[in-house]
Amino acid sequence: MTDPIRVLLVDDHAMLRAGFRTILEIQPDITVVGEASTGAEAVAQASVLKPDVICMDVQMPDMDGIEATRQIVAAPEVHAAIAIVTTFDRDDYLFSALDAGASGFLLKNSGPEDLVAAVRVLAAGDGMLAPEVTRRVVQRFATPAATESAPTASRPALTLAEPLTDREAEVLELLTEAMSNAEIAARLFIGEATVKTHISRILQKLGAGDRVQAVVLALRHGLA
Repeated sequence: MTDPIRVLLVDDHAMLRAGFRTILEIQPDITVVGEASTGAEAVAQASVLKPDVICMDVQMPDMDGIEATRQIVAAPEVHAAIAIVTTFDRDDYLFSALDAGASGFLLKNSGPEDLVAAVRVLAAGDGMLAPEVTRRVVQRFATPAATESAPTASRPALTLAEPLTDREAEVLELLTEAMSNAEIAARLFIGEATVKTHISRILQKLGAGDRVQAVVLALRHGLA
């Protein structure tokens, strides 16, 4: 029997934390190991509790969730994936969270099943963005408009340890379209295990921690 997924809940509203705890702890494979009401508490508890996944609010006293995410990701002793869970569907929160190292972005008006799915996906080492959020990431980092005189000038170079193969490039392109492993497998007529292998190689070559970071890097550097 595998160990349950260890989750740390971070939100300055006790009732929301209680609701999230109830949703998650009825799942046999998830346990909530702690709660924090500020970003500073989250940083301290992440170091002590070593959670697998952290559900992180943005607007909190003392330290906001974006800065807390940045500090937790930078801590060598912590290996938690962080999902930003916020009321505010704002681009500045979204892109700041991704830049800080978050692996997921979820709105608080999402269904309980979305929260459970996000925890499981992040614990498995993948990232999770809603399709509409992924489209905004694509728009943010998409190729500059044709009206620009130097369309490649704004693309910073990304040096890969090893070039992507043609198949890996195809898989990366489909990742930017928010496709699941099963959807990618069906599109390319290959098995899901093969898709997972390609994604693992893509992450390694890009130096990305998960598929969300891979998508951001790919779009930012013109790889997709």
